[in-house]
Amino acid sequence: MRQIVLDTETTGLEVRQGHRLIEIACVEMVERRLTGRHYQTYLNPGRAIDEGARRVTGIEDEFLLDKPPFAEVVEEFLAFIDGAELIIHNASFDVGFLDAELARLDGGAGRISDRCSVLDTLALARECYPGQRNNLDALCRRLGVDNSRRDLHGGLIDAQLLADVYLAMTSGQGAFELGFEGAVETRGAAVTSPVRLDSRPLVLRATVDERAMHEQRLDGLDKSGANGSLWRQLS
Repeated sequence: MRQIVLDTETTGLEVRQGHRLIEIACVEMVERRLTGRHYQTYLNPGRAIDEGARRVTGIEDEFLLDKPPFAEVVEEFLAFIDGAELIIHNASFDVGFLDAELARLDGGAGRISDRCSVLDTLALARECYPGQRNNLDALCRRLGVDNSRRDLHGGLIDAQLLADVYLAMTSGQGAFELGFEGAVETRGAAVTSPVRLDSRPLVLRATVDERAMHEQRLDGLDKSGANGSLWRQLS
């Protein structure tokens, strides 16, 4: 499955008041793995940024004067997201702004839902952690995702953090896909045929950094639920 984790920044909070996009940022995942491909652009909104948005994003009006309007980047942007599942935190906000920008174009560009399905991680977080704070910073703390670089709300760093948060929230502790060839499913169990080894298998050992990252992820799992990490329970 191809998924695109998306974040936007805007001139203000209300699309119905004529506020516009000033940044679009996306990172790509395929089969739940970050591919390294991303799309990011700043946009000239043709209007001033609200003071509140300026404080949150750190983006000034002058910085956007030489940036392209949405109409100049729309084809490249739509080509990047086309056919993917979009992962967005508080999706109605971002999709509302994107649809408003598409509606301003000549030629009928349609809506985001015409091209992509959308998964809202805010709705997912509220199901997982009812009654708790579920903004991106709170989820990073709860799940052990390092957000120390997030001094301001930049689109690309927020998309990268949201990808880590989404993977942590949906990792599951009982559905590891081991990818055995020749496995036969029977009553929920997998029975594998014997594997013939023609040579001694290569043993790859985790590095110090990889072990530290593993422990950090387990710490996040321990904090995220009552049952804690199954890995540590078994060990």
